[in-house]
Amino acid sequence: MPPRKPRNWISTLPSSVVLILAIVMYWYGWRVTKIDLKTLIKDVGYVKPIVIALLQPRLLERELFSQSHQIPFQFPCAQTALPAATRPASGSHLTVSPTCGKVGDPITVEGFNLRPTTQGTVYWVIINTRRRLDYITTDANGHFVLNTSIPETRVGDQAMQIFVETELNWRAGPLGPTEALRITVEKMIETIFLALIATTLSIVVAIPLSFLGARNLMGRSIPGTTVYYLTRTFFNLLRSIEPLILAIVFAVWVGIGPFAGVLALAVHSIASIGKLYSEAIESIDAGPIEAITATGANRIQTVIYAVVPQIVPQFIAFTIYRWDMNVRMSTIIGFVGGGGIGFVLQQWINLLQYRNAAVAVWAIAIVVATLDYISAKVREKIV
Repeated sequence: MPPRKPRNWISTLPSSVVLILAIVMYWYGWRVTKIDLKTLIKDVGYVKPIVIALLQPRLLERELFSQSHQIPFQFPCAQTALPAATRPASGSHLTVSPTCGKVGDPITVEGFNLRPTTQGTVYWVIINTRRRLDYITTDANGHFVLNTSIPETRVGDQAMQIFVETELNWRAGPLGPTEALRITVEKMIETIFLALIATTLSIVVAIPLSFLGARNLMGRSIPGTTVYYLTRTFFNLLRSIEPLILAIVFAVWVGIGPFAGVLALAVHSIASIGKLYSEAIESIDAGPIEAITATGANRIQTVIYAVVPQIVPQFIAFTIYRWDMNVRMSTIIGFVGGGGIGFVLQQWINLLQYRNAAVAVWAIAIVVATLDYISAKVREKIV
């Protein structure tokens, strides 16, 4: 076998140019996106509490009980001060000393015969508005002593009666589903049916449009070709608008809630599923169409007897797949008022309630994985 001739350097020039362009593009892309691996590694500790909370969803908890007591306090001191509270012989109660004062003055709050070994909070109460002074924990006898100072309080120059309040909280009884779990189940069901209704509405519009967007059916005449290009342009325009943007528009239009989410997903699905339907029609076997046409059948009869039997399995498969996709997207459009699980997930994240958010995140993952498995099996049986 004769030795191969070395390749001419000119023939390798296009490949070299492509390689250089790729290197320049990735170098510039690295700079534009401001990738900082050092910060990624150094600041990993900031995200650790969030990750831990997301791995510990609040699913079950015991019933919450509370015990609260109030005692009046005069702020600032008046000519006639409140009398010192007398300590009763029995029963839970509070004392505060002194009984009046101004901002920054030291006060002592003491509790007796409260629930033993229980954590709680001491509040400064002004006109039904509570401000936390400090946390407390009672001892084995239900007693605590808190030495603190009067906080900044703006009530004018006239003396008025304020309250010092303690609240103890504890959980007892059998484990039960948390409020977060109950809300998540309710909103997850809403999300599934939100996606179902949106997919159904899109099918009603997309099926007739898909026949108008199939070149093999419409491309036989100038008017048909015109309709084909108009339909495909309509699909492309709708597909270019993200469901998130559509959800914002419909939330302003019809109000925040699942109806806005249904409309946003339905409009986007019309374009996406309509394009898939059209491509399924274009990929059918032309033989049955020619045979039906040769018998003298008109355009509608040709579609019914030659096209529809070939596309039904693919249409069903695409529809199930789109429902699966809409369930995933509905969790995102809920962030902008589209209803469903995404709406409450956003609220929990904004309130830093990451263990509640973890319940929603895990529910989304389980439902999406389940629907993905079911849709794959159904498509496997149909196609």
